[in-house]
Amino acid sequence: MMTGQTLEQKLIAKAETAHQLTKMEIVHLLQAVGAEDDLAKAADRVRQIFVGDGVHLRGLIEFSNICRQDCMYCGLRRDNHKIERYRLTADEIVRLAQKAKGYGYQTVVLQSGEDLYFTAERLAEIIRRIKSMDLAVTLSVGERSFDEYKLWREAGADRYLLRIETTDQALYESLDPGMSYENRVRCLMDLRALGYEVGTGTLVGLPGQSVTSIAEDILFYQQLDADMVGIGPLIPNPDTPLGKADKGDFHLTRRMVSLLRLLLPEANIPATTAMETMVPRGRELILASGANVVMPNVTEGDSRRKYALYPGKICVADTPAQCRSCMGGRIKAMGRYVASDKGFRHHRQVQQERS
Repeated sequence: MMTGQTLEQKLIAKAETAHQLTKMEIVHLLQAVGAEDDLAKAADRVRQIFVGDGVHLRGLIEFSNICRQDCMYCGLRRDNHKIERYRLTADEIVRLAQKAKGYGYQTVVLQSGEDLYFTAERLAEIIRRIKSMDLAVTLSVGERSFDEYKLWREAGADRYLLRIETTDQALYESLDPGMSYENRVRCLMDLRALGYEVGTGTLVGLPGQSVTSIAEDILFYQQLDADMVGIGPLIPNPDTPLGKADKGDFHLTRRMVSLLRLLLPEANIPATTAMETMVPRGRELILASGANVVMPNVTEGDSRRKYALYPGKICVADTPAQCRSCMGGRIKAMGRYVASDKGFRHHRQVQQERS
């Protein structure tokens, strides 16, 4: 190793080549404000090697904002009586998936609050109808039983996104009243056992969250061998108990995205909408810092506005066609391209070991 390197440069080089760091090394880089750009450049190099220059677009269908849970940071929380609730019908969901296919999406993400109207069988039938269009299906509908997850997997669901938000158990249970950290982990392990591509992630900036706990999140994702990791900053919703909390730190979030790429080089990592809500062209900045996925919204009409996780959400007034065209042009302007495949994780390291 070259002499004269700073500790930060040495740690970034280690992460780029070995894809391993200790917890304290991760903490050091999360706090290394001056090394943020070098960290992002290393992550971008690893991204190019392991997942290429293609950016995978996933068409997001927000089909219900009704939720049985009462998470203190979420605008969809059960006790938020100011939100206008809605629920799409099965035919409306399938019609949006058909339109997504027409826009060129290869994956749709079916996302909702924890709305138990959508029983396992009701949702399984929707999945079957969408799978008949030759689309990959990602589900993001919260905590269910092993048997429910199994039914959806058998119906054709490919991926499941269940963000843990924090691996600090005490913090998790204080912010998610009535929920159990152990049950959240159980859900992730069930999804892994059933053969889903498993997605999870962190909400950066939760009150009481430490940099050490964020480092522990990253190590948890490595241990889980997460296929997808979505990271976003807290944007306080005034209609929630955290309405007066400080916003999450965009730059800390960016450093976390870069570290995730370095330490989980094969993972699919989205440039989340929340990043651009905070910083103009934030998605480009995150795509240049290790990310390779964008999830444009294909929900139409008033439902886009009503899925109000946080205030100021970008693109609420845009049509799905405008979102698709806009992101395609922005990705091209970066020297990247919109990938034409379904974007499944390639286990490159395993293939290399076997060859």
